[in-house]
Amino acid sequence: MSDTHRVLPTPIGPLCLVGEGGSETLHAILFPRGDGEPQVPANTAESASAFSTAARQLEEYFAGKRRTFELSLDPQGTEFQRKVWTQLSRIPFGETISYRVLAQRVGNANASRAVGAANGKNPIPIVIPCHRVIASDGSLAGFAGGLAAKERLLAHEGVFIANPESQTSLLPE
Repeated sequence: MSDTHRVLPTPIGPLCLVGEGGSETLHAILFPRGDGEPQVPANTAESASAFSTAARQLEEYFAGKRRTFELSLDPQGTEFQRKVWTQLSRIPFGETISYRVLAQRVGNANASRAVGAANGKNPIPIVIPCHRVIASDGSLAGFAGGLAAKERLLAHEGVFIANPESQTSLLPE
């Protein structure tokens, strides 16, 4: 069975939900391309009605009404990557940890770079909250959706950003 996709407008740009549309199982959430247009994978069928639960929960998240997700997920990756992604899922809304702490939670305090690489390969961002991992010095580090999106997601969750002038909220006024 081929994957299905649905483009969902959000405050950080159009997100493309990808997976098994009939079963509502997500394989990926793709950020917009650099030009702001949705990133749509080839060989997927578009369905405006697919992933209705995921779309509703993401809309609730961006509206400030949801802090956790209850979705069917099937991220594809190595055993180590899946171990990292499991730990990412345990970081509560509004909290951050460093790559070093994440490496410790995975069981290898010296694996910060490997953990960072696995974090960067997270196929289901926001739901598997890779944006909640920051550098040990408290600064923002890489993010597939761009640092501006990471900063907006963290600000939305009430996480202090060192440069408050650049903080923006996703919450409705």
